[in-house]
Amino acid sequence: MNKLIQQIEKGKPFFEKISRNIYLGAIRDGFLAAMPAILFSSIFILIAAIPEIFGITLPAAFSTWLWKVYGYSMGIVALLVSATTARCLAESMNRQMPSNKKINAVSVMLASITSFLLLSADQIDGGFANGYMGTKGILAAFVAAFITVNMYKFCVLKDITIKMPKEVPGTISQTFRDIFPFSFAVFAAVLLDTLIRYFFGHSFAEAIISLMQPLFTAADGYLGIAIIWGAMALFWFVGVHGPSIVEPAIVAVIYTNVEANLQLMKAGEHASNVLTAGLGNFVGTMGGTGATLVVPFIFLAFAKSKQLKAVGKASFIPVCFAVNEPLLFATPIILNPYFFIPFLLTPIVNVCIFKFFVDVLKMNSFMYVLPWATPAPIGLILGTGVSLLAIVLMFVLLAIDIVIYFPFVKAYDAVLLEEEAENAAKETLEEKVAPVKKLEDEIKVTTDKDVNVLVLCAGAGTSAMLANALTEGAQETGAKITASAGAYGSHYEIMKNFDMVVLAPQVNSFYEDIKKDTDALGIKLAATKGAEYIKLTRDPKGAVAFVMSYFA
Repeated sequence: MNKLIQQIEKGKPFFEKISRNIYLGAIRDGFLAAMPAILFSSIFILIAAIPEIFGITLPAAFSTWLWKVYGYSMGIVALLVSATTARCLAESMNRQMPSNKKINAVSVMLASITSFLLLSADQIDGGFANGYMGTKGILAAFVAAFITVNMYKFCVLKDITIKMPKEVPGTISQTFRDIFPFSFAVFAAVLLDTLIRYFFGHSFAEAIISLMQPLFTAADGYLGIAIIWGAMALFWFVGVHGPSIVEPAIVAVIYTNVEANLQLMKAGEHASNVLTAGLGNFVGTMGGTGATLVVPFIFLAFAKSKQLKAVGKASFIPVCFAVNEPLLFATPIILNPYFFIPFLLTPIVNVCIFKFFVDVLKMNSFMYVLPWATPAPIGLILGTGVSLLAIVLMFVLLAIDIVIYFPFVKAYDAVLLEEEAENAAKETLEEKVAPVKKLEDEIKVTTDKDVNVLVLCAGAGTSAMLANALTEGAQETGAKITASAGAYGSHYEIMKNFDMVVLAPQVNSFYEDIKKDTDALGIKLAATKGAEYIKLTRDPKGAVAFVMSYFA
């Protein structure tokens, strides 16, 4: 097993390179930027749909209003994503371009929106139909964004622009500089739209959905979903944030299928599309990647070693809200041969059982989008429309996950128990799990200036743990530190307001990318490793000392 893991670990640099691809990053970050609209719409859809499940009829006017709000948020999500993806990609490209040649991110957003409408909307009576402005148009949104940004990049690098005299104000001069890039980008979309409509008779958005449908169908099968969530777990096991690699490839279909399921349910049909956002959040990654929800509770109930008992106590609350980094790095599970099989197997089994319930027992699949941090059992029940089968499935998954993880936990626990018995010094868990020296004893934790720290992780969950520890530590020590948590990808606009950026382990592979920005802004940057990060989240004074060591 160790040899197998060593071979897999050799591929880590390649996996990290994939995760840092600017196009995948733009999809991930662009979708993250549009997530408030998606979550906002989910509130209204739940208010509109959940009462109907229990046979409660809402007043017609109120129901119409709820669906209207949903339609003007989730219904235009592809339009929003076309803009946010273009902006994120432009910002990534700007970091690779000469300092005197930069893409105007705002202009790119406008051009991408225009291009997307050309590729997706049909003209009717002087307006346009919006059938592909929602989730069905997300693939077209990505294409519009990629074409637009590359057209701008070409024009900027080749200096294809209208130059104004230096006396002209900068805002007006920038407007003229963007005329050619904007025109080229939109005209490229016009040509593509014309060709597709000539040969296929419908929009590009509809054509690409039709073209990708066989792939979507295959991905919705047992093998497809097993590969998807098995791959996420495999990447995370070697220390690379798996969702950053896998989710951009499926983000279009997982949200398209949620909308399709909702329409099927409203029509009185079976919501049968399995590959959805909820399948990942509340089944495949129940409690976090690796479906680790049950693991801390196994530690608490059955482990005899001090280490696993302590890890269980420290991690069961975060894991309930899908933040499982304390468990992954403090156990540790990452690169631990004892957990290789259950970490990969459990999410695969979970998604396959879910598909069995949908395909064979005719349970509805996920019809609503809920925040990823919703406790998995609640998300599973609400997201599928509150049914007896969903409740039964929840208990089935919990039971099977316990069965899978239990023997491996016991085997690892026995090894730790033996090590603890042989250790004459009886090392504490803090020293074993995170052998980081107590910086607060060696670093002066006061400074004359205020220090504003931004902690980044993939989804702003793990980063909040260190931000909270820094806030607590600052109160205890009197250090002038303020800390905020953020998600990598949504930090570009706010980063300039901070004195230091700290990367959580799941995003430390982006160190070289973000260092270009922090160096340009003159701010500090720190990347943390797993055990070190967990230690700091549980040691407020040590977290303060860690930050202060960069300003000593």
